[in-house]
Amino acid sequence: MKQKLRQIAQNPKTKEALKSMKPEKSIWGFLGILFFFIVPEIIAFIYGTEITAYAKNALVLSPLWFEKYYFDFLVMMFKDGGSWLNLLIGVGLLIWLFF
Repeated sequence: MKQKLRQIAQNPKTKEALKSMKPEKSIWGFLGILFFFIVPEIIAFIYGTEITAYAKNALVLSPLWFEKYYFDFLVMMFKDGGSWLNLLIGVGLLIWLFF
């Protein structure tokens, strides 16, 4: 198993795939990681219960069909608070961006 993993790690196609996945060193790469991974999780940790309560109250008012999907989405996203895993992935990508 170790030898197979070592072969995969040393394969030039694997190195090429990792290089293509790496975020671009630019302001857009930095902002993309920041706004798609880190900021939503921080908002979920701080305001998750308030957002969930707001969405549940809005669902009671029998909204239109597209508003119902929106409020269901908000409840789904924020009902458990933030995710430490997503936050760690964002920080890992941010560190990978600069190295």
